Amino acid sequence: MGGPELAAWLREFARLVAANKDLLTALDAAIGDADHGTNLDRGMQAVVKVLDAEEFDTPAAVLKRTGMTLVSTVGGASGPLYGTAFLRMSTALGEEQSVDAPAFAKALRAALDGVVARGKAAPGDKTMVDALQPAVDALDAQLAAGQFLAGALQEAVRAAEQGRAATAPLVARKGRASYLGERSAGHEDPGAASVTLLLAAAATALPGEA
Repeated sequence: MGGPELAAWLREFARLVAANKDLLTALDAAIGDADHGTNLDRGMQAVVKVLDAEEFDTPAAVLKRTGMTLVSTVGGASGPLYGTAFLRMSTALGEEQSVDAPAFAKALRAALDGVVARGKAAPGDKTMVDALQPAVDALDAQLAAGQFLAGALQEAVRAAEQGRAATAPLVARKGRASYLGERSAGHEDPGAASVTLLLAAAATALPGEA
């Protein structure tokens, strides 16, 4: 995979965010600021404009510019967290001209580590980590077992979906939702929902046997 393939992933993520903007905002309205969908949509539309306007020498450059764009355009927690994720991915990829499946998995693990460090969140805190960590773990396990990227990403999506659903009964321990205490239970976390879209976009857009 090169820069164009990663750009295709980001464009698909932008499309899914736009299509699910109202759902993400509704989830956030229940336990947060009611802006996750609109903020992330604005940020990803800005990313698409950057992808249309600029040329990139490496896959890492695509992800670095994406992270910087999200940090500068998305308010709330989403901008710093998603921005950190893409910036960490960029650093993990280095200056390589192409990315194979193990390198992509390593970069996604770096994204997870960045989100955990930035948000100080752990599994069970009712955050995007609850979907991202099981997805990254599933991706690593599938690739280690000899699965091609397409199949491994499908399993990662399923793991993210399960992680997202598992946030519903949790009491939030991080973010604005934590201010609600017990009242935060009963609602899926919007960050976990958007991370699931990120993995779904990868499963759709990235080459299956990279």
